[in-house]
Amino acid sequence: MVKKQLSQTEILDDSTLWNSLKEGNENAFSILFKRHYAHLVRYGNSFIPFPEKVQDCVQDVFTDIWIYKDKLSDKVVVKAYLLSCVRKRITRSQERDRIFRLSSSIDTVEFLFDFSIEHDLISDETTASKVSHLNHLINDLPSRQKEALYLRYTQELTVDQIADTLDINYQSANNLLHRALLSLRKDWKGNICCILMLVSLTF
Repeated sequence: MVKKQLSQTEILDDSTLWNSLKEGNENAFSILFKRHYAHLVRYGNSFIPFPEKVQDCVQDVFTDIWIYKDKLSDKVVVKAYLLSCVRKRITRSQERDRIFRLSSSIDTVEFLFDFSIEHDLISDETTASKVSHLNHLINDLPSRQKEALYLRYTQELTVDQIADTLDINYQSANNLLHRALLSLRKDWKGNICCILMLVSLTF
């Protein structure tokens, strides 16, 4: 039987593409790769300052997905699954690398992403000053809290999906977000809705 061909221009959701990939559709695999590659690399670069190694890890994740497509689960939130896979792949890579010989978990490596809003997006000096202060507050948050914010407001994951990605339980993921926002709200005087909006821009 000839498998249905998927057009690169078709607007197909991740779940549809995932199921087609599981059936061996190379075009679906290609679309998913192109759709998610850039943000997965960006996420990986937040852990280690070696872009080529990160790109290799992301490509290895997709290679394994294709090789073991018959064993993939049907019930997957694709973006969250891919983020989690990249995170675990980097962990294993570090464990094999002598540079990280003392590391046994990704938890021992800081989330390195440096958050900032481009100043040309800010129209007045007062707002720019507030945003600059918020950038500083975010970058001073504990690494784990920064990562939780990144996953929530940039990658738009649910708390459940964040928990799966970080390999922690729901309550722990919820606590990370709560503490991060509580800290920002305490030190940055302003409306909480403005904080959330600016956090999404910052990432």
